[in-house]
Order: sequence, then structure tokens, then C-alpha cells
Amino acid sequence: MDPLSRSQVHCVCEVNQLRPGERLKEIRMHLGITTRDVTEKSTLIAQAEANEEYCISNAWLTQIENTDATPSIYKLYSISTIYHVKFGELLSMFGVDLAKISKHQMKLRLQKTHLTNIDAPEQDRTVTFPVRFDPGFSLSETNLLSRMVETWGEIPISLIQHLDLRNCLYGYIGLRDYTLYPLLRPGSFVQIDQTSRKVQRFKWRTEFERPIYFLELRDGYACSWCDLQGQMLTLLPHPLSPCSSRHFTNGVDVEIIGQVTGVAMQLQQAPEGPAVGPPGLPPRS
Repeated sequence: MDPLSRSQVHCVCEVNQLRPGERLKEIRMHLGITTRDVTEKSTLIAQAEANEEYCISNAWLTQIENTDATPSIYKLYSISTIYHVKFGELLSMFGVDLAKISKHQMKLRLQKTHLTNIDAPEQDRTVTFPVRFDPGFSLSETNLLSRMVETWGEIPISLIQHLDLRNCLYGYIGLRDYTLYPLLRPGSFVQIDQTSRKVQRFKWRTEFERPIYFLELRDGYACSWCDLQGQMLTLLPHPLSPCSSRHFTNGVDVEIIGQVTGVAMQLQQAPEGPAVGPPGLPPRS
């Protein structure tokens, strides 16, 4: 490693070890702003908001920069405005990560039905996500989302912040696939946990507790309940589905990609199929 690289690494390590107040001081000095400038500008903010809490005195700023004191939300707002630093970034300096709010909200659920508004910090950030699908793939067939994508583009991260893109696959239930209808409607998107690839054997109380699996066949994909007897894997349809059970040799004609752990589905009437069942699927015997 050359001397310049060592210096850069040493500098980064020092920045990471700074106290929040010291980091604020570095930002202020880098911008060429004096403590008096901060006082004057924060006074204007306090006057505009008719709240003296927004005002930052010279003595207060010196205390924050040189001790472990934590600023109030009003003074942090003023600092965010004056230093042109995102409010969320300032909070993270003091150990408050807004990105974790949604994670905690999902774990700390309320018993009563209610409206929810999950925070989406840094909504202007983008990630790569499919914006156009390969015209060679038919929406009528069940498929993996990754196989259907032709173009990946940049979209706001707030739109998909709760998708586990690193650990999960996402599948699409074809418009002609009524295997688990009405539990899973055609046109639904499902989240697939690739770490759960074995057919579970336990007693479930309702159909909602019964594991659903996404499978790869020789000629396509399927999403179904499963039963494994020896090497024979049976794909079981919903009792109200017009589809029949299908039997495959496990590991030869079919492979379990993973267990379905989430569903995005519209609650509307499914397209009407012929009396004998939807196109492309055999009638239920």
C-alpha cells in the first residue's frame, strides 16, 4: 500500500472515531461558517417559526461541539438548515437511524386495526429495479421476476424499501395459473425464501398456515402446496381451484426454488375462464 493510501485510510478512521459534536464542528469549519454566523442565521429561523428554541447561541454551539451533549430537535433543525445537511444524517450522527423505523414498526405490531404510514427516509435515493419486461415472456405463465426482466432501471428506493432483494427471489403468478385460486389470484407477485427448500411436515390449522412453494419444472414454473412421498412430489391445488394435482419425480422433473413468504395481490374478481377450467390448465378431476 502506497503512503497516500495509508494517509487516506488513517483519515477515514479518524473521521469515524469523532464524537457527533466534533463532526458538526468539522462540517461548520469546512463550510467557512463561524459560530456567530450560526447564531445570526438560527435567529432568523426562530423568528420565522415564532419559536426561540430554534435559536442557537454561541455558548450553546460551543458546548455541543466540545462535549457529548445532544441538541434538541429544534436546534438540530436549524443546524440541518444552515449546514445544508439532511436532518436524517444529523440524527444518525447521534445514533438515531430513521431507516430502522419501518423495521421496528413491522415487529412492534398493534392489536387493533389501524392506518399506517411507514417512514421512507432518503426518498430521493434510487436503486436498480426492473422497469421493462422481456416481450418474449408471457404474462399468462407463472415465472420468476428475474427471468422476465429485459431492462433494469433506477427508481426511488422508497418504492421498494421493504423488499428483501438480497435474500429473496420474486415470482409472478401467470394470468392462466389458477392452481391456488382463490387463495392466490392470477397476476399476483410472491416473495420467495430460497433458504426454505424442503417440504415441511407439520399440522396446520388453516389453509393460510400451509406452506406454499415456488417450483421450477422442465417446461416452466409453478406455485403450489406440496406433498412429498419418497421421491414423488405432488403439487396440490386449492380445493376450490379447477386444476388437478400434478405428480413429479423430485429433483428430476421438478425442483423447489423456495417457500413463498409474501404476496402482493389485487382483491378483485378473477377473469372468467371456460367452464372446464382456465386455458392451459387441465380440468379438475
